[in-house]
Amino acid sequence: MKPITRIVWILSLISLFTDMASEMLYPIMPIYLKSIGFSIILIGVLEGFAEAIAGLSKGYFGKLSDNSGRRAPFVRWGYMLSAISKPMMAIFVFPVWIFWARTIDRIGKGLRTGARDAMLSDEATTETKGTVFGFHRSMDTLGAVLGPLLALIYLHYNPEQYKLLCFIAFAPGIFAVILSFFLKDKKTTESKIKRASFFVSFAYWKNSPLEYKKLLIGLLAFALFNSSDTFLLLRAKQSGLSDSGVIMIYIFYNLVYALFAFPIGIIADKIGLKNIFIAGLLLFAATYFGMSINTNYYLYFILFFVYGIYAAATEGIAKAWISNITDKKNTATAIGTYAGVQSIFALLASSFAGLIWFYFGASTTMFISGLATALVALYIFVVIPKPSKV
Repeated sequence: MKPITRIVWILSLISLFTDMASEMLYPIMPIYLKSIGFSIILIGVLEGFAEAIAGLSKGYFGKLSDNSGRRAPFVRWGYMLSAISKPMMAIFVFPVWIFWARTIDRIGKGLRTGARDAMLSDEATTETKGTVFGFHRSMDTLGAVLGPLLALIYLHYNPEQYKLLCFIAFAPGIFAVILSFFLKDKKTTESKIKRASFFVSFAYWKNSPLEYKKLLIGLLAFALFNSSDTFLLLRAKQSGLSDSGVIMIYIFYNLVYALFAFPIGIIADKIGLKNIFIAGLLLFAATYFGMSINTNYYLYFILFFVYGIYAAATEGIAKAWISNITDKKNTATAIGTYAGVQSIFALLASSFAGLIWFYFGASTTMFISGLATALVALYIFVVIPKPSKV
């Protein structure tokens, strides 16, 4: 059986168009929010609140999906909520409504994440998980290349016309929703939907396999030092890159990520998910060590190239690994728990990075993140066993 099935193609195209819509707005969102009266503090509160909601909801909706035995409705409604949030950002400009629009977008992400990844897992065998998740990440990240490029072209001809861009971003988002109607659940014996706590992520931890717990400890320790990519872009900006140059290097990073995620997934199936993941962490550490000492902005393209390969070797691979070491009936819960708690830890990571940057400077921030990640790689190498299937 071919690893890239019809369902994998549909899910990957849906992610491509959704990410295209989101990334059209990502580079200009802080500027747009400031233009309608948001302060820097309010922007931070908005994003923090939205990500916390998304984080907690991933495990919750993943558990509901597992309990019901259904995936497609969660995927469909998740992408639909994210799509309709785009024009809402332009129509409702009062802070409370902007908060509502961002919350809808993040709930949509929480609603679909576990179910979508469980669908991907169901389409793969143990020997093809890296290939399937790698292909999906490649297509998803291709949207992160096309979205900012379209935004740059639009803003070149329509400077500061941010509201119209929100409506334009609705188009690829709604196309993704249309594609989601081609998804069908496999015929299974559905279990009755049981109630699930919104904090199901913490409940699942108690009953999860020991290997999952060991892996999750390593993944979350890494998340605690994996701050927002914004800090890397700020570091590049410090070295003399223009605003356009910063956006272009961000696009370049996503392009590298998109090009390498699929082939790296194939390689991971051959030599082991654990080996590839550890290599990815070491590339992350190398990037941050380089960022801590580099002052030549030309070298940032090399560092962001390495950073793109790191992302290709970790994000999809981690989910593939989790799906291989957990019970199939709990796949959405396990991945949703990881993705949910990871997003909360990522918020903490960015807060820590901001404080270290403020008091000790950018170089210290980058060095600490690199060192901590190298230690996490050592932990995973020593502590987590390597079953033949990963």
